[in-house]
Amino acid sequence: MNRPREIPYRDELLADRSVHRRYEDGREEWRRRESGTTVRWHDNLGASGTDELLGQRIVKRQFADGRVVYGRDIGYGRTVWGQDGTVLVNRTSFGGRMGVLLGGLGLATLAVTAAQYPPVSLSPEEEEELRQQAQSSSSSGGGDGGGGDTGGDGGDGGDWDSGDSWNSDDGGSWSDDDFG
Repeated sequence: MNRPREIPYRDELLADRSVHRRYEDGREEWRRRESGTTVRWHDNLGASGTDELLGQRIVKRQFADGRVVYGRDIGYGRTVWGQDGTVLVNRTSFGGRMGVLLGGLGLATLAVTAAQYPPVSLSPEEEEELRQQAQSSSSSGGGDGGGGDTGGDGGDGGDWDSGDSWNSDDGGSWSDDDFG
């Protein structure tokens, strides 16, 4: 097991129903849901792209320049990104605050195991299979969970219910469990 580097963040719902995410390392993102499984984002470092929730709690971050990185929601408002195990911690949500509390107590259950790392890469066919799994899971009433995103290498860290929506097109509401 590995004790990863953690980067906490907080989300703020803005009047236009987008989300302003502030990371404790100084990065900031502005996020807007495009569909039930896709969020478009841009950050204060000049990067932009989309985060897409796939199945098995995997999040695909595609940068505008075509680069792709994957993350995995590991619960308690935490998302692990890349093979270095960087974990984004959502301090906005109850799960994220609970994860920080449990981690502060030094509980080993919050360490990252090899099974929790996201894939290094996926083929288009593997991505489509995960999308289908997520779609069938959400249509049967179960959520896959997910998280997703950050500038740089990583992702978000909230538990995400793809049935919730908070974009300005559908009048839905944002909750602190959305990955943003």
